[in-house]
Amino acid sequence: MTRDRVLDLVGLLARLVLGGALLVAGGLKVGNPRGAARAVQGYEIFPFEMAAYIGYALPWIEVVVGLLLVLGLFTRINGLIGALLMTAFVIGIAQAWARGLTIDCGCFGGGGQVAAEETRYGREIARDILFAACGAWLVVRPRTTYSLDRILFGDDKEQQ
Repeated sequence: MTRDRVLDLVGLLARLVLGGALLVAGGLKVGNPRGAARAVQGYEIFPFEMAAYIGYALPWIEVVVGLLLVLGLFTRINGLIGALLMTAFVIGIAQAWARGLTIDCGCFGGGGQVAAEETRYGREIARDILFAACGAWLVVRPRTTYSLDRILFGDDKEQQ
């Protein structure tokens, strides 16, 4: 197996891991916009109304970006958006932890106040750093196996 083939497969894995996570996370929240809004409000970062709007929009952004990553369409830009989302999530979770808030991250539905022993901040941050790394990989090397980018735009490395 050639080096390029291995790197293309690593890209495929990064695409599917980040895209799948975003699809699942957004899909679980899309049907409960108020819950998603409350989860964002629980972080106490943004003014209450702004946090609600972010909560309403975020699941749809996650679904669209996740779907495009899974399909391998516009991989570099969607990898960047995914990495930026995950970085924002890491910052949000870290600030909640540092401020002593006891909330469920709301990453895969849920959200809001929980008992202190129910928080999982360290695991959530580690998970989101892994997802951000997948997005960063795709920004640096968006060429992957089994992608719509290849079908629609060809196999030329320069096009991606």
